[in-house]
Amino acid sequence: MLKFFFNGSPNPTKVALFLEEAGIAYEPCPVDTRKGEQFGAAFLAINPNGKVPAIVDGDVTVFDSNAILLYLAEKTGKFLPTGSPAARGEMLSWLMFVATGVGPFSGQAVHFRHHATEKQPYAHNRYQYEAARHFGVLEAHLARRRYMVGDTYTIVDMDVWGWARMLTFILGDGAWDKFPNLKRLHDEISARPAAARAVALKDKHKFKAEMDDEARGHMFKHLAASAA
Repeated sequence: MLKFFFNGSPNPTKVALFLEEAGIAYEPCPVDTRKGEQFGAAFLAINPNGKVPAIVDGDVTVFDSNAILLYLAEKTGKFLPTGSPAARGEMLSWLMFVATGVGPFSGQAVHFRHHATEKQPYAHNRYQYEAARHFGVLEAHLARRRYMVGDTYTIVDMDVWGWARMLTFILGDGAWDKFPNLKRLHDEISARPAAARAVALKDKHKFKAEMDDEARGHMFKHLAASAA
């Protein structure tokens, strides 16, 4: 059975959405990153980067949420656009747009908004701007179509949903007012039974909730490095 290493953050949640949508049997393997479990030898053998999610599917190991979505979609033949080269090119482009833009800039925006131990106005403004700009690109695209690629629900929509569901945490209260088309897609996907199951998965496991000194030491290792 496929093993799925996860926590409740955006990247694992979008993989959970695919697994639930596709009806793939899987063994949930929680990784509590606030306790440092991502740096244990067993997990680093699966993902040397020490990040969730990851999957082990028989003799195949895949890490990075975008790679996992593409692997599972191609393996099952589900949630892919029509088979034309143009549609595949569009799918790959948007998948990588989320992988290299939406995700990283949103993650840094969250860090400087919520977790930075010192106020850094330049960094905060930089990542707020870039996160909003990337969501704005999605918003403009969705103003012309129902889904991200073609006329059907695909892994790109799942990819976008994983981060869009955290929009106010990333950009602050009132952020949805600027992205009505993105909200439409978010709301449509969130209403799907598979999405409810994907979001609820984290609640079946007792993850550490406190962002205390122990958690910060595991999550933000640069603090220990700068103090050394």
